[in-house]
Amino acid sequence: MRDDIFKLITKEEGRQAKTLCLIPSENYASRAVREALSSVLGNIYAEGYPGKRYYQGNAVVDMVEQEAIDRCKRLFGFVHANVQPYSGSVANMAVMMAVLNCGDTVCGMKLSAGGHLTHGHPDITFSGKYFKSVQFGVTKEGRIDYQELEELVGSEKPRMIFAGTTAYPFKLDWKKFAQIADSVGAYLVADISHIAGLVTGGVHESPVLHAHLVTSTTHKILRGPRGAFIGVTKRGLEKDAELGKKIDRAVFPGLQGGPHENTIASMAVAFGEAEEKSYQEYACKVVENASVLADELRNDGLKVYGTENHLMLIDVGKEKGREVAQRLEEAGIVVNANTIPFDEGTPFRPSGLRIGTPAITTRGMGEAEMKMIASWIIDIIKGEDTESIKNKVEKLCKTFPIQD
Repeated sequence: MRDDIFKLITKEEGRQAKTLCLIPSENYASRAVREALSSVLGNIYAEGYPGKRYYQGNAVVDMVEQEAIDRCKRLFGFVHANVQPYSGSVANMAVMMAVLNCGDTVCGMKLSAGGHLTHGHPDITFSGKYFKSVQFGVTKEGRIDYQELEELVGSEKPRMIFAGTTAYPFKLDWKKFAQIADSVGAYLVADISHIAGLVTGGVHESPVLHAHLVTSTTHKILRGPRGAFIGVTKRGLEKDAELGKKIDRAVFPGLQGGPHENTIASMAVAFGEAEEKSYQEYACKVVENASVLADELRNDGLKVYGTENHLMLIDVGKEKGREVAQRLEEAGIVVNANTIPFDEGTPFRPSGLRIGTPAITTRGMGEAEMKMIASWIIDIIKGEDTESIKNKVEKLCKTFPIQD
């Protein structure tokens, strides 16, 4: 049985090596990150926090977790950090559990506009089931209308506002979000899961001066493992001096048991890599590549939303997103079908694609490669044969192998 699983892992390695990953939320973690993730730290139970555990044998993991906390605080400018959440969804659940009561009003971006399920999507998520949800959308151009948001918040008076996205190709105005939150005394939570690396890389403004809390996953553009963190800002502690303690209690014992210390060690490695100058150069290149790719697609007549960050949305025709995504995959170009602003299709049959540049930038690709990739995407959308393009894709992938 062991051999069967490792054969499948090897098969997946081959798939990744021969294809172009343009899914904005995927990337390639370094060998050091992967080694920490698969280490013996996964054998340990460490319920509690450094220095305050419920098990013996935690002297080493205490140091590991404290180092991850310190690196996270230093990297993002937090005054308090919790690195134990198993995922971004748990992190968002924890901030709600920490400061809200069941039935309180939460405000976030609509999923159809580029928001996330955990930002108050109604009926099917904890954030929409156990809290009253009011949600804002975008304009026809795909941008947030801050005036409309201000009116919504003034009318509904939420206790928490989420500023975060999954498919929004523009920068967020943290200062404006803070002004709107302050107008009703709401907590402002910046979910930077998709742009954390752009923030640490100095490409995007940090929300730390404006938000009370910051949540994020640690994979995606940060190139870490699948984990998450919650950061408390100076502004957050000014609002509530006990906020750090409330966050910690919400994560454990509120929502989770023993932390995954192997994942936390892997996060610490990724935080360390993100502190290096080479990472800042990488973050800049991600945005540059996205801009070139978007311009090339737009110049050929496609409707492109964005881009000011690492991703863009492309209109490929009513309900044709999934069909085009499947044909692109046949050619070795991996994207995801996605709704676009005011989509006439459905989430199962959307009219757009979501495309990003973090992974191909990690492979070392630049402007020339973006132009090539754009031309192949255009050819596929126009109905070109996938086999001829697949050969070109595989040749490009050999030129830019995934580095360990």
